[in-house]
Amino acid sequence: MKESFGERVGQFVLNVGMLLLSIVTLYPFWHVLMYSLSDPKLAMGGGLFFWPKGFSLTSYELLLQSKGIFIAYGNSIFRLVVGTAINIVFTAILAYPLSIRRFRGRNAITLMIFFTMLFSGGMIPTYLIVKELGMIDSIWSLIIPTAISAWNLIILKNYFQSIPAELEESANIDGAAPLRILFSIILPVSGPVIAAIALFYGVAHWNSYFDAILYINSDAKQVLQVFLRTMLQSSSLQQVQGTDNFAATIGLVTEESVKMATVVASVIPMLIVYPLLQKYYVKGVMVGSIKG
Repeated sequence: MKESFGERVGQFVLNVGMLLLSIVTLYPFWHVLMYSLSDPKLAMGGGLFFWPKGFSLTSYELLLQSKGIFIAYGNSIFRLVVGTAINIVFTAILAYPLSIRRFRGRNAITLMIFFTMLFSGGMIPTYLIVKELGMIDSIWSLIIPTAISAWNLIILKNYFQSIPAELEESANIDGAAPLRILFSIILPVSGPVIAAIALFYGVAHWNSYFDAILYINSDAKQVLQVFLRTMLQSSSLQQVQGTDNFAATIGLVTEESVKMATVVASVIPMLIVYPLLQKYYVKGVMVGSIKG
């Protein structure tokens, strides 16, 4: 059908609005990226950064001279990979029985889990539990306490409930144990929602920093986000002192340019991973909001 004049005007207004919204959303990161690639002396003049002002990689060179950023990167990647794997396994193991309708008490257990979404024990009780478990100043203090998210559990449970019961029944007839059914039948047909849940958990692990501030004391076990926070709150150049080439490079950079380079370095992994899993994000949210 041919669009009317009013429909074309409305579509044009929507397109312009979405374009402006996209610019407003993307420009802050673009500004940081262009600032980090600019000559530090020219960048101090301020203004809008649509393109680098005197292209320079000096800030990144100075940043990479710091051993701290490599240690923080390694710890964050370990937390991301191992933590997300533990999250997926633990969440699936709990979500599967709660999705079986013949499982007695599943509604009461689901209600208790949902209750934790509304109320929590608080920061101090959580800290005391982590301390009693001997996980203070351990990378596991950033992984074990967040092994299961109630929201992600409900999403996964609802998806499992949408899988035809005949698959499980046929496996039961063949004598398969519940864990065999979960890992050999249920999970292989749940690829989209597993990818969505992995994205939820992965982004949470990568962006989290407050728990690392609470539980981690040594710099050798600190994560990237805390390193970034320290860079932004203190003198950036002090964080990279002690390197061999520091004295030769110190006069070519400013604290602000090093901070911008650190911000860019911290978001690169998510910029790489997120587009690959983004299409599953909406599907995972829809499953959790419609099913069940």
